[in-house]
Amino acid sequence: MIREAIAQGAAALVNNPLRAGLGALAIAVAVATIVLVVSALDGVALYARQTTARTFGSDTFLIAQIASPGRVSRRELQEQLQRNPPIRRTELKFLDQYAGGLVEYAPNAQTRADVMAGGRKIENASVTGTTWRLANLRDLAIDRGRFFRADEDQRGEPVVVIGADIVDALFPAVDPLGQPVRIAGRRFIVIGTQERQGQSGGTSLDKYAWMPLRAFERAFGTPRSLQIFAKATGDRPSVVGEDRARISLRARRALAPGVPDTFDILTPDAARGFVASLSERIGAAAGPISLMALIAAIVVVTNTVLVSVTQRTREIGVRRALGASRRQIMREVLAESAQVSLVGGAVGTAVAVTIVSLLARTLDLPVSVRGTTVAWSLTASALSGLAAGWYPARRAVRLDVIAAMRAE
Repeated sequence: MIREAIAQGAAALVNNPLRAGLGALAIAVAVATIVLVVSALDGVALYARQTTARTFGSDTFLIAQIASPGRVSRRELQEQLQRNPPIRRTELKFLDQYAGGLVEYAPNAQTRADVMAGGRKIENASVTGTTWRLANLRDLAIDRGRFFRADEDQRGEPVVVIGADIVDALFPAVDPLGQPVRIAGRRFIVIGTQERQGQSGGTSLDKYAWMPLRAFERAFGTPRSLQIFAKATGDRPSVVGEDRARISLRARRALAPGVPDTFDILTPDAARGFVASLSERIGAAAGPISLMALIAAIVVVTNTVLVSVTQRTREIGVRRALGASRRQIMREVLAESAQVSLVGGAVGTAVAVTIVSLLARTLDLPVSVRGTTVAWSLTASALSGLAAGWYPARRAVRLDVIAAMRAE
């Protein structure tokens, strides 16, 4: 019975391709909208994870005098500056001493400076002084060469690892490894390069230079305050390392119970918070838009199926007179509506997948269409077809048989 209903519905579509095409087009537009919205939100979430992992580390946390100055008001920033003293080397040494094998630390000091080589110059690069341990905490994406070793770190050797933008600007046709560069008037040897990282928050991640912290201090002086990247050792959860670091630094600063921290700790989840909140806001607006598009498509399909029922009034009357049941007629109308919607859903999904693939390749965006999104889209289109066909089907089975047979 169901197979016969599907065959009758398909025959109605073939006999009226224009009407069926209009209904399918409406569903295609709605489904494509849904797929594009869901894929865009997935892309935003993936972008947040990737950029956080590149700039921060996927399970690394940051200890600083002020960890996120851009996320507080000027008044709050001033209050934090007054409350939180700078983080010094003595405190880093204390943290290392009482890490208990639970957490590993890598200090960071950063400034802006020009980098020069062979008459070429790149301005305002981010120059970072750190220790060899940073490579254990973060994926620095070393493309060629290496990061500096522990012995080079301890001696403050004038070595540097540079990002892709600096490589392109200073060594367009030369292998940069082993080449000298000048930073703050001092000579450094390039021992490694990073693969291209892209941008995070509108800031290039490829305009970085990394050097041992002691070499940084010789070039730029002692930093006012250190930032300390940290990570729980082994397979321990991040919260274990965070708790150890917080307790140790509170003890070092002799903070009594109940007294607020006089330092900031920024976790990866907090670093992703802004993008996550942005994604939620987009999703809150995108949901109603997608729903409205789907409702509009259902209305269009309902009208096209109603036209089909009206045009087939005599045929339905004759079939009823020959013994066709109301249930059979209802199945045929619903099958016609569902097939229109499924065809439209498949076309819309295919178009959306093509658009997403083109955007991913052309703009190098981390977006793709998941299989579950395709499955849900096709399911939504089929259910929309059944919803759209319900009223026309009810109208078809309620036709008066005698009046239907007399219809022209």
